[in-house]
Amino acid sequence: MIGLDTNILARYYIRHVLDDATAQQAEIARRLIESEQPLLVAKTVLLEFEWLLRGYYKYPKTAVQQVFDHLLSIPHLIIESRNQVETAVDWTREGMDFADALHLVSYEGCPTMASFDDKRFARLAARLKTPTRVVVPS
Repeated sequence: MIGLDTNILARYYIRHVLDDATAQQAEIARRLIESEQPLLVAKTVLLEFEWLLRGYYKYPKTAVQQVFDHLLSIPHLIIESRNQVETAVDWTREGMDFADALHLVSYEGCPTMASFDDKRFARLAARLKTPTRVVVPS
């Protein structure tokens, strides 16, 4: 099994080929990901990858969602805490920030998570009836 870093996913999914070296890395990433050998992706890699797509490359949320849907559909790709990641991806469809969703789902078993983000995060978590409640401490 091989663990994948964020830059492998980036070269596979991001088609901004800037030079020969980047194009070569993209081809290597394609061969690796499409090799059908067992590959592992840590949820921290997914957190960084989502930020890279959305924050750095300015992918719209729908495009990020398509990338994650494809990533989750690859049968030989083992995703760390897959159920949690799938839940976080589902919550992003409902408008939650992926990082917030991944943080929140990682607290499964905790009845509450404290956050000062009342405007979006806490209210959206309440609307979605997440198992872990987000509370704003006072």
